[in-house]
Amino acid sequence: MQLINNPDITKMCVYKIARIIYAETYAKSLRVVEALASMIYNNLQTTQRTLDMLITDSNLFESLNKQSEHHWALSVDARNRGFQMCLRTVNRMLNGNLRDTCFGAMRFHRDEMLPDWAVARGYIADIDGLLFYL
Repeated sequence: MQLINNPDITKMCVYKIARIIYAETYAKSLRVVEALASMIYNNLQTTQRTLDMLITDSNLFESLNKQSEHHWALSVDARNRGFQMCLRTVNRMLNGNLRDTCFGAMRFHRDEMLPDWAVARGYIADIDGLLFYL
């Protein structure tokens, strides 16, 4: 087996973001994929964080934690149809062609969880099992 090393930093970043979106949503629907991509874009526009800082934040993306039951999905086959949808959505987001479908949200969690930071807050959107917060 040969490891393919892509020298194009932009494409590497697109794949990293798409893998995170896939792992967090399982590409359940285009609606939830677009919402999570929108939330990532909102963070980029509102905070001083770089894209690399954002997509390595395990406090924001639970699937980045090795103990997470969703961590395995980061290794999704690049030919997977759901992952391909995530790639297309990330490209639209990075090109500025994705409208904000999560109402300005900056954080999220799955509906089966309730992290400490969300206890005293009200969510602004419930999209296919992901709850979004300002």
